[in-house]
Amino acid sequence: MNTLSLNEKLFHESAVPGGLCIDATAGNGHDTAKLCKLVGPNGKVLAFDIQSQAIDNTRRRLAELGLKNCEVILDSHANMGKYAQPGTADLIVFNLGWLPGGDHSIFTHADSTVAAIEAGLELLRDGGKISLSIYYGGQSGYEERDALLEYLSRLDSDKYTVLLTRFYNRTGDVPISSVIIKGT
Repeated sequence: MNTLSLNEKLFHESAVPGGLCIDATAGNGHDTAKLCKLVGPNGKVLAFDIQSQAIDNTRRRLAELGLKNCEVILDSHANMGKYAQPGTADLIVFNLGWLPGGDHSIFTHADSTVAAIEAGLELLRDGGKISLSIYYGGQSGYEERDALLEYLSRLDSDKYTVLLTRFYNRTGDVPISSVIIKGT
């Protein structure tokens, strides 16, 4: 069991055929492709990244798999509200940190991530979920991790349920998994 396997379960529980999912951090397109398969040809996935390399990698992966139900967008995840209507998203996925295989000096930051979560909360339908995989360590991440944990602790419990999973018996900077459920 790890953060990736937790995400897999959440994807299967939350992404519905014909629905809308958002990959807020497209990266190399792995989650984007999984979401495309789960929503099927009548569904849609929006995938965001600020790095051209990530956009190219994601588009290439989707083309190799013949997946055409995704709009891959070179823009900050903080701007996702410009691309979807409020109350329409079933699942929004964040893998925070840096692009695997990419430039480690480019990484997510708390200010844009919190703005993206706030935009995402508006886009979620009732019962929709946000999945956060908080990768931290090195020159990045500790500041973002701490700011996000503080932010999550302040979300209105009458509107959202926030779950947090930590692997306490693992060593190193083990990713933290969090799920925000709207309307519970």
